[in-house]
Amino acid sequence: MLPASIPSPDPVWSQIHLGPLTIHTYALCLLAGIAAAAYITDRRLRARGAAPGLALDIAMWAVPIGIVGARIYHVLTHLGDFTGPGVDPWAWVRIWEGGNALFGSLLGGAVGVWIGCRLTGLRFWSFADALAPGLLAAQAIGRLGNYVNQELFGLPTTLPWGLEIRSDAPMFPVGTPEGTLFHPLFLYEMIWNLIGIALLLAIERRVVRRNEALLADGGTPGAGLRWGRMFGLYLIWYGLGRSWLETIRIDPTSDAPLGVPANVWTSGVAILLGIAIIVLQGRRHPEPEPSVYQPGREPEDEDAETEPENGTEPAGSAADDGSVSTASESAATAEPAEANGSSESK
Repeated sequence: MLPASIPSPDPVWSQIHLGPLTIHTYALCLLAGIAAAAYITDRRLRARGAAPGLALDIAMWAVPIGIVGARIYHVLTHLGDFTGPGVDPWAWVRIWEGGNALFGSLLGGAVGVWIGCRLTGLRFWSFADALAPGLLAAQAIGRLGNYVNQELFGLPTTLPWGLEIRSDAPMFPVGTPEGTLFHPLFLYEMIWNLIGIALLLAIERRVVRRNEALLADGGTPGAGLRWGRMFGLYLIWYGLGRSWLETIRIDPTSDAPLGVPANVWTSGVAILLGIAIIVLQGRRHPEPEPSVYQPGREPEDEDAETEPENGTEPAGSAADDGSVSTASESAATAEPAEANGSSESK
C-alpha cells in the first residue's frame, strides 16, 4: 500500500444506530448539502429583493420530487438490475437499498422548483440563477457521503493520491487484487464543483462591474447573468466535469448505449441545454431583469426586507447581480435530491 494513498473510512462510520433507528451518514451529508444550498440561495434571492425564506419554501417541493426523479433515472440506466427472471418488481421503489442519480434529481428538482415558483410568485429563471452556486456547493458536500460508503471511484491507479477500497466493499471490482488503489472520483468532483463556484461568482462579479461602469457613463446596462444565464453556465460546467469523470468511473451495471456510459450521454445533453439557455434567453431578454417576482406577484409591502451582498444595489437596480461575496459561502457545498443514505450514487 502506498504511504500517500487516501484511506477509506471504516464501514462502521456509514451508519449511526440510535436504538431501533438507523441513520445513514450519506443521508446526513445530503441534508447538509441541501441546507447549504438553501442558505446560499436565500441570501442571493434576498439581495435581489425577495422575501426571506422563499428558498426553503421552494425546497419543500424540489427535494422530494427530486428524490423521485433520482430513483427513476437510476432504474432506467440500470435496467439489468431491475428486470429479468427472479427480480422483485418492488425493488424499483426500495430506494433505501441504494441507487439514486444526480441527473435524475436535477430533472425532478426542476419540476419541484417550477411548482414552488408558481406558488410563491417567483420567476423560475430568477430562482435557478440564484440556486446555481448553491447547487454546486450541495453536490460537493453530498460527495462526502460517497467517500464514507466507499463508492464513486475510478479505474485503478498508481498515483500517490489513490483511494483505498476494502475488498469486501459492494462496489469493489470482481477479480481485482486486494490493495489496489483507485482514482478518487468523489474528490475530483468535489474539487471541480468548488472551482465552479469560484468561477461562476467571479464571472458574475465581473458582469456586475461592467454594468456599473456602463451606468456611470450614462449607458444602458445589459441583462448580466440573469434570465437563466447563470444556470446555463452551471449546466455547462457541471456537464463538462461529469463527462470526463464518467469515462474513468467503475460502475459495472450502468447501461452504455453504443458503448458510451449513460451519464456521459446525459452530460452532453446538459452542456447543450446550458448553451441553448444562454443563447435563447440572451435573444429573448437582452434587458435587465426588473424583479425576481412574476408580474403582479410582488409583495404588497414595498419595504420588504432585503440583504444586499458585496456592496451591490438593492434589487431592481441595474448594478445588482446578487453575487455571493463571503469566502465561507464560496467554500460551502444538493445535492438537492440525490436521495437518502444509500449506496450506488450517480
